[in-house]
Amino acid sequence: MRNYPMDDYLIWVLAGLGLVIAELLTGTFYLLMLGIAAFGGGAAAWLGHGFPAQALAACVVAAAGSYVVHLYHSKNAREQMRPVDHAQPVTFEEWVNQEARLARVRYRGASWEARVEGDSAHDAGGMLYIVSTDGNTLTVNKTRPA
Repeated sequence: MRNYPMDDYLIWVLAGLGLVIAELLTGTFYLLMLGIAAFGGGAAAWLGHGFPAQALAACVVAAAGSYVVHLYHSKNAREQMRPVDHAQPVTFEEWVNQEARLARVRYRGASWEARVEGDSAHDAGGMLYIVSTDGNTLTVNKTRPA
């Protein structure tokens, strides 16, 4: 029985295909750049270069591609569609830490942590509006954003 080792370029290509498929499932362009970088490492392997050159090629392509994606996101940040939650009303429930301006608000039938902008006092049941989100924390304000 003979063992047929897998060629280095084929490993790179399979890794690249896996990353491209993962990008299609998640929608981030960074994974696409990493997939293309793996293809770059595969090209170096196909040309007969050793592993250090293959890894260097993949790193250079990944860094350049990630920088291009970062520039694209930075340039088009103002033209991006606002989040679905923007300017939606929430109901103030209670302060978690009033000095840090952290409170609990009710939104979509669930209790959320929120960072309250402004210095006005808030009563339970008062209406606030979502300005932005940071993970699972809402940033809210008494005035509705435009």
